[in-house]
Amino acid sequence: MTQSSTPPNGSLNLRPAMPADIPQILRFIRDLATYEREPDAVHATEADLLRDGFGEPKRFDCLIAELNESGATIPAGFALYFYNYSTWLGHAGIYLEDLYVSPEHRGKGIGKALLTRVAAIAVAEGCPRFEWSVLDWNAPSIDFYHQLGAVMKSEWKGMQVSGDALKALASSGK
Repeated sequence: MTQSSTPPNGSLNLRPAMPADIPQILRFIRDLATYEREPDAVHATEADLLRDGFGEPKRFDCLIAELNESGATIPAGFALYFYNYSTWLGHAGIYLEDLYVSPEHRGKGIGKALLTRVAAIAVAEGCPRFEWSVLDWNAPSIDFYHQLGAVMKSEWKGMQVSGDALKALASSGK
């Protein structure tokens, strides 16, 4: 499943990630963490991505955006997503964990193409919901998502338990 379009400086190809893409995916993840002001927060390894993206059970899917310019194929961005489940809707949905386009390739329609492709996957899979999170200070992304028809959820706040707090919670029932 590939999707091609023509950004101003070449052709764009979207394709499912393959195990050989893992080093590039990890670079994109690290670049995204730096952009989100958390450069030291990435603990994922290539082995983690191989296990969870290409092993059983498969825990995520990933699309790679490539630009073909002057005969060269250049990785330009990625979208990493997984399925969740809505008990209220009685259907699986898609959660976009990461969307990233390298700074030098922004403004070429790559982010929109990646979001459009994941939305098309959601529709094809019968998923009534496609959602993601955005940092509250990331105004350019928020504006971009609004232009695509996304709405900010204001009634719900994300919650998380991790690290030692997760271990403490898990052992509190013993």
